[in-house]
Amino acid sequence: MSVNQRKKRLNKKDAYKYMTRLGWDPTYQKEEDVFPYLEMEGLKIHDWEAWEDPFKMTMDSYWKLQAEKDKKLYSIIDAFAQNNAQKNISDARYVNALKLFLTAVTPLEYKVVQGFSHAARAFKGEGASIACQMQAIDELRHYQTQVHTMSHYNKYFDGFSEHTTLRDRVWYLSVPKSFADDASTAGPFEYLTAISFSFEFVLTSLLFVPFMSGAAYNGDMATVTFGFSAQSDESRHMTLGLSAIKFMLEQDADNVPIVQKWMDKWLWRGYRMLGLVSTMMDYMLPNSPTSWSEAVELYIEQNCIALYKDLEKYGIKLPTDLLNTIVAEKGHVSHQFWNMLYNHTNAMALHIWMPDEQKMNWLSEKYPDTFDKYYRPMFERYIALQEKGERYYSETLPQICQTCQIPLGFTDIEGGNPHVYTHKTSEYNGEIFHTCSDGCKEIFDAQPEKYVQSWLPPHQIFQGNCGGATIPEVLKWYKIEHGQDNLDYVGSPDEAMWNKLKNK
Repeated sequence: MSVNQRKKRLNKKDAYKYMTRLGWDPTYQKEEDVFPYLEMEGLKIHDWEAWEDPFKMTMDSYWKLQAEKDKKLYSIIDAFAQNNAQKNISDARYVNALKLFLTAVTPLEYKVVQGFSHAARAFKGEGASIACQMQAIDELRHYQTQVHTMSHYNKYFDGFSEHTTLRDRVWYLSVPKSFADDASTAGPFEYLTAISFSFEFVLTSLLFVPFMSGAAYNGDMATVTFGFSAQSDESRHMTLGLSAIKFMLEQDADNVPIVQKWMDKWLWRGYRMLGLVSTMMDYMLPNSPTSWSEAVELYIEQNCIALYKDLEKYGIKLPTDLLNTIVAEKGHVSHQFWNMLYNHTNAMALHIWMPDEQKMNWLSEKYPDTFDKYYRPMFERYIALQEKGERYYSETLPQICQTCQIPLGFTDIEGGNPHVYTHKTSEYNGEIFHTCSDGCKEIFDAQPEKYVQSWLPPHQIFQGNCGGATIPEVLKWYKIEHGQDNLDYVGSPDEAMWNKLKNK
């Protein structure tokens, strides 16, 4: 009597390999035609099997995990709405932080869905492709949950309903949009360096931790819940970034200078973009748990520098000049950004205000070397003008940086001239291009043929591509309701709605 032997059960490692490594190689097509991006970046990849998956997860386990997280998230969002929990936030001024996040950051989540989907198709190695595919699905989920979480506020406050139109048209939102466009038009490995490493691994804590802790400090538990739901995915994304960097560096020594250039570029690009977050942390939160300066000290001066040092064994060098500038600016950036927004709030879908005495005292405490010396006097002057009925709104278009697309409102801190605006120029094909800093100028000069194509809002307005030449015409094209979505918080429909909610 014969007995059929039972086949040995595969261990988890082998089972995962069989489920994710298809082993497909082109036969009747050339490899360079199937994977056209493999040669464009100049990297040398010798062994795709050396790719280490940061989290060995299959689709089956992924859907189960995310379904459980979504179940918890949406139950809390429903409870938040049913209990009119918007009444429990600290103040309606806080809602402008949500508007900034929804219009500036949330579209980035959707853009990187496209970016990671493209990278997944571009990579020859199945490990890298699967990792990018998983992150693309994650980012789509983040986009959806963010919109759902903040959609409740759209029932009560202005500035949320046209967020998709604002993303593509409004001048200050071209800052994050240009970042995403810059990354997605790079090669697949530079894309991973830009998003998975520089943004997700190095800089994401500067965004998500202050946003979520700020939400908690201001009574917005729906946003806190979304943050916790997303942050568990972020740990996987951060590990993907570090895995990608180590994979490139370990494949060939000739890859080191290429990766170094990308790391430095995207550290600066990400830092400049997150200047928008500095205003949220220091000014938009009625109750601020931490300052931008403190966040830079923790996440840049400590964590980022330690990370670069860990990669020194591969030949990576610390970008000393860039880091020195970031550290030198930490006491100024949020105040300079707020000054820009205050003067141009007539062309924004946000409400702005001057900080009251309590907030100014907090800023003095957090910025003892800069706020009282440089910014309190300026803000007190603005308040005095406003009290006389002479509130100033800029009627002109700002000169913006060709690289980061932020108005040229930064000063020469590192050079010891905090009263002098920095303004760099480059010449290309007989034209002059303007940048806000040495970091942005170096990025432009390295790839001028890319950045001369930038969609610059002031230039587009002057060319007649934005509805007209006057602010009312541009606002109509933006779909911003003048006097409703923009101008100061005091006297706005948002303030009126808040007073009604609180029975004031």
